[in-house]
Amino acid sequence: MKIGRFEVHLLSDGRFRLDGGAMYGVVPRRLWERCDAPDESNRVALELGCLLIKTPKSKNVLVDAGLSSKYDGNKKFTSIYAVERTKTLRDSLKELGLGPDDIHTVINTHLHFDHAGGDTEYGPDGKPVPQFKNARYVIQKEEWEDAQSPHERNQASYLPENYAPLDDAKVLELVSGEFELEPGLKVLRSGGHTRGHQCVMIDSEGERAIYFGDLIPTMAHVPLPWIMAYDLFPVHTLEAKRGLLDRALAENWTLLFQHDPRQRAGKLVRKDGKTVVVPVAA
Repeated sequence: MKIGRFEVHLLSDGRFRLDGGAMYGVVPRRLWERCDAPDESNRVALELGCLLIKTPKSKNVLVDAGLSSKYDGNKKFTSIYAVERTKTLRDSLKELGLGPDDIHTVINTHLHFDHAGGDTEYGPDGKPVPQFKNARYVIQKEEWEDAQSPHERNQASYLPENYAPLDDAKVLELVSGEFELEPGLKVLRSGGHTRGHQCVMIDSEGERAIYFGDLIPTMAHVPLPWIMAYDLFPVHTLEAKRGLLDRALAENWTLLFQHDPRQRAGKLVRKDGKTVVVPVAA
């Protein structure tokens, strides 16, 4: 996909499953199961989505990094989350002629294990080290602070082996709020899902695209009340969604969905008096 002068590739580190009720919050199951049929354990399938952006300055920017192989041997973990990594992020990069050493920047929308697990891998001594050794890692300062001091509500999602080695290796770049990596590519702190959650915006030659991360994880979550129970600040999610989606409709943005296993790109249009998402090829 081309967004102005930027080349965009929607990649995957596999799939996993989370509880459907948690994914759809206050939305009744009789509504959400029409678009997302759960398994016998009430779990819905989700993509371990990642995004590769090739910039006009010949930089390879990776947004989120999936799980990595660190948890492949953890039977309890892979069973709880029904992890399937038959195709990994490394496989996806290889198809583009790239490897981990070719990544210049990693942007983490936030530091939950399904987004930052691939930031690190086990080194020869069995200790986690940065997987993308030539990259800087761009994270919101508030996100980093909260990951260092998780509480009972979020500590199961923040696993230190995924991000502590970044600090040790001195590859962190902590930012606050809106931050431009290069002209046309920036991060926007949205909050909502976590205090320091950020989205990624591409703006080039009159075209715009936004990668929502967990603010709007799937196409089904576009309606304003469809907010995950996982979100720590759901009212902030609502406010951020309203503002971004209003702009997306008015300015014809391309919407990129991280966790949707069926359709990962779309645009908003008005149809029969309603705002709906129309899929676009990716």
